[in-house]
Amino acid sequence: MKKNVRLLLALTLLTSFFWGCSKDSGLLDSSSLKLVINQSAMNLNKAVDNITSTQAYSILTVSDGTLKSESIIDSAYRVYIGLDKINGVYEYKPVNAWDRWGFSLIRYFKRTADNSQMIVKMPLKKVKNPWSLRHYSPADSALTNNFSIAVSDYYNNYNSYWDYEYLLDSKISIDDVEAGSLYMKSLVSPENGRHYTSQYAFAGGYTAKYQFNSGDTTVYSFSIMNGSNTLYGETRTTVKNDTARFGRERQYILTIGNVQIIRTSASHKVQIAVNGVVQPNATVKVVDNEDEQETSCIHKREIQITFEDGTSATISALIDNSVEDIRTIFRSLHQVYFAASIVDWIAYDIYYHRN
Repeated sequence: MKKNVRLLLALTLLTSFFWGCSKDSGLLDSSSLKLVINQSAMNLNKAVDNITSTQAYSILTVSDGTLKSESIIDSAYRVYIGLDKINGVYEYKPVNAWDRWGFSLIRYFKRTADNSQMIVKMPLKKVKNPWSLRHYSPADSALTNNFSIAVSDYYNNYNSYWDYEYLLDSKISIDDVEAGSLYMKSLVSPENGRHYTSQYAFAGGYTAKYQFNSGDTTVYSFSIMNGSNTLYGETRTTVKNDTARFGRERQYILTIGNVQIIRTSASHKVQIAVNGVVQPNATVKVVDNEDEQETSCIHKREIQITFEDGTSATISALIDNSVEDIRTIFRSLHQVYFAASIVDWIAYDIYYHRN
């Protein structure tokens, strides 16, 4: 016990020494810079482990593209659905029936009460196995509606693929305990371009958020937060005044805790900063994947940091266990299957009086 206390005291004094030597300028030597980078990576890895163990994560990452791909019927499709048209409580009830068109979902739900929100209750098993949602099994009668999504704000104003507005603000619960929340907003117009936000909250105060805003300058951003603290973030800014399919990258910023990697194409510089202070004694190399089809912030790029003492470290090695989980969260913020394939489809069925 005394040995552990002495070790903890030594580490505390060592950290204080590193920061104390450079607290006025914000510049760090190799040892203290490594300490900050390693601690930021450890905090991120711990947070990702916590996130992936939650029920909210298991729901967000469910994928079923076949349902979502059917949401746009044809080029003449027009719809405006507000929350006032779909509010109420809808509870799943197993029924041995199949719509002759093969896409009616509302017949598997019963409106059981009035409510200013739209509240959908269903078995969690059906949420996690979306292929079974429209298929009846005798065992379904034993399932309980232990999953719910409460929609407090909603509108779907669709005129064409290039002209629509969409909003969904909701909370999800499992066994009557809040498990997370989902906010999605999308605006597409010939005049204003494309703007998209998707934000999902997990247990423990963690939030993942993706934003895309297009124009002459297009900005993609993705972040994982713990409260107001950024654990992980990527921001990519592109300009379209050239022949590149997805625009030419002007700036790329990777944030891991207190550390930022900044690449600016105009100056051809890559810098590393800690708490906003550039560390000139460390060099950074960014190697891009040759895949030009990559449009997301989550690029398959390697970032290597070489410290003043000649040693080096790569970001992929520091957050190795978290890389694929972060990419999964990023992709899921675009798909959000249970919103598009449950809430939206029930809204369509109510709007078109399908039953």
